[in-house]
Amino acid sequence: MKPSPNLLLKLLPVVFTMLLASAASGQNARVQFERLNGIEAKASDVVEVNIEGKILDLAKRVLVKVNDPNAKKIGQAINGLVAIYVRAYNFEKEGEYNMADIDAIRAELSSPGWEHLANVRSKRNDQKLDVYTMFTGKDMSGVAVVLSESKRIAVINVIGPIDIDLLTELGGRMNIPKFEIENEVPKQ
Repeated sequence: MKPSPNLLLKLLPVVFTMLLASAASGQNARVQFERLNGIEAKASDVVEVNIEGKILDLAKRVLVKVNDPNAKKIGQAINGLVAIYVRAYNFEKEGEYNMADIDAIRAELSSPGWEHLANVRSKRNDQKLDVYTMFTGKDMSGVAVVLSESKRIAVINVIGPIDIDLLTELGGRMNIPKFEIENEVPKQ
């Protein structure tokens, strides 16, 4: 029995929508910053940084060409980056923003594809810090950091592969924190 052309035409939009949804879920490391639009109006200070496209390409080319070997390594480590986004908001008083807005970002980063790498909680300033990573195969394809305090919010989103081994090698230099990652030592 042959499928009717009308049935195929009716199913095509459904199949197409399902394919788009599955392609979009888990494979896009970009945080939906639109969720924070309402916070901006309440903040006393706002920082918005969008480094992508030609500006990011320029930074990568410059870092690789300078005479400083550490800068060259940073250039190599970020060579595959697609974008860097930063949003930071400061408030005059506690309780001026709705925590549900930040929790929506955290919920987004708890979806399939993201892995919750670390969380830090402190009663001082009601601080919550979460770090999330996204991997495509063995390569890290995105990082997101969400910080909320009683009078401050920051969200950082880095999209694209990051060479962790090179960054680890640079730890303690050029204001890059020293990472304590143990390398596997072969048994003798």
